[in-house]
Amino acid sequence: MAQGIVSAKLVLLLVVGILYLLTITKPAYATDFTVGDAKGWTFNVKNWPEGKSFKAGDVLAFNYDKERHNVVVVSKEGYDKCYEPTPSKIYQTGNEKISLASGPNYFICSFPSHCHNGVKIAVNAS
Repeated sequence: MAQGIVSAKLVLLLVVGILYLLTITKPAYATDFTVGDAKGWTFNVKNWPEGKSFKAGDVLAFNYDKERHNVVVVSKEGYDKCYEPTPSKIYQTGNEKISLASGPNYFICSFPSHCHNGVKIAVNAS
């Protein structure tokens, strides 16, 4: 009998503890950010307010004409020098949703001269 009372108290304490944690924590929701339209995928990037902050799990939605652009995930060096190292993840559908990893995230368009003309984006996610 005493063991049943201890188990019930333990379960009650556990439930109260979980409910308390749920009330004091804020849920973290990922946000989608649109990067482009049919004209090119840097369309909205230049309009983002200075100091825009991103979180890991936020999604960059790249929308572009797949005949004229692509999205390549690169390193900082690939971003700075506008080249895609082998192997690289290349997106080519024209409608990509890419979740940001924690830390720096770099993307370029590898079509000739596009990256050198500014079709690239670097995002730091906390």
